[in-house]
This record gives sequence, structure tokens and C-alpha cells, in this order.
Amino acid sequence: MATKYSCLAVIPARGGSKRIPRKNIRSFGGKPMLFYSIQAALRSELFANVVVSTDDEEVACLAEMLGAEVPFLRDKKLADDFTPVSKVTADALRQLDPKGDQYFYVCQLMPNCPLRTADDVKESFSQIVASNAIAQISVSRFGWQTPWWAMKMCEGFFLEPLFQKDAWRRSQDLESLFCPTGAVWWAQSASLIKHENFYMPGVTGWEIPWQRAMDIDTEEDWKMAEFLLEYSLENF
Repeated sequence: MATKYSCLAVIPARGGSKRIPRKNIRSFGGKPMLFYSIQAALRSELFANVVVSTDDEEVACLAEMLGAEVPFLRDKKLADDFTPVSKVTADALRQLDPKGDQYFYVCQLMPNCPLRTADDVKESFSQIVASNAIAQISVSRFGWQTPWWAMKMCEGFFLEPLFQKDAWRRSQDLESLFCPTGAVWWAQSASLIKHENFYMPGVTGWEIPWQRAMDIDTEEDWKMAEFLLEYSLENF
């Protein structure tokens, strides 16, 4: 029977990736990319089960070697380039808890966000419990790239501000804005099953420092993340 603090971690890690081939098992900082999300989940000591959802046998074997569970292979229909990852997590939750009585919370940890730590997972959990939110996603505060100054470049290279009244204001006079990152997403399990999306009515945000918020989607992202990983190891 699910208690208020019974938690499931789901790490979606399909085998295919167009922009960075096989990125979930590629070496990052001397370890497979997948290692960092599994370790953050295990070291947080929050979860009854840490499960990797994958369609790929090699990823599955690696995940088990790293300490995660892979109780099933994901249906190929949920491993294409179009299926929202929230549906993958909801699918895993249904398979693992068909009666809905095992896990009160489910946490989605994206493997392409390897810089998030076990402490981040614990702190984000503390917030969703304290706020009694039905869903919570990690967000990072915009910094020097002030989104209020965003512009379109039109024909003839003419610039058109997206936010006319704010485009020329000083950054210190503008309201803070936040960008979602896949680092740590939580939901009450029943709510995720109902909506199949963490972006449900009432979703809240948990702020993670930008140094640990990075989603790695391109080779340029990879190089930056490796620099941030090396910096964190040198300074902590």
C-alpha cells in the first residue's frame, strides 16, 4: 500500500538518439552518461525502486550493471522521436504499479542531465512534499541571456522585439524568468496517470542552479557540460 513517502524513480533512456548517437551509454567524464542519473537516484535514498525504461538491450544491461532495475523493455512505439517522455514515465508507472497502490510519488530523471546531484533530488522532493503540489518540474533562472530582450530577425536583417515594452529596459528592472530543465521532475503518481504529462494544471517549479541544470542535446552542449563537470570536481 502506498504511503505518503513511497517513491519510484524512472530514468527514460532509449537506445536511439539522432543528434548524439548512443549518448546514454557514451563516456562522459570517464563514466557512461547513464551512470550519473542512476547514482543520483540511488544516493538520494528516496526510492523504493530505481527503474530504467529503455527499448535497447545494451542500455538495459548497462543500467543493471550500474545498480538500476530494468524489469521490462519499453515498447518500440514509445521509443520514437515523437513520443513525449512523460508518456514513457507514465507507461513505466502503469506496468510497475497497475493497481496504483505502490507509489505515491514518481520522479523522472533524464539521463541527459548528468550534473544534477543526489542532494538536488532530495531538496526537490522536500519542496513537493512541503508544498503538497501534484506536480513539480525543475527550472533554472535565466541569466545573462535576458529573455525579455528576445528579438526576431526579419527580412533585410531588421530586428523586431518580441516584448516591445521591455526590450529596452535594464536587466535589473525586469522580472526573473525561468527555463524548464529535465533534471528532476516529480508528480503524484495518480495525477501523472491521469494527465500523462508533468505539465498538468497546478504544476510548480523547483529552482536548480544553472551549473547543474544543463540538458545535453548537441555536441556543443556536451563540451560545455564536460567543462562544468570538471569545474565541479575541482571546487567541491
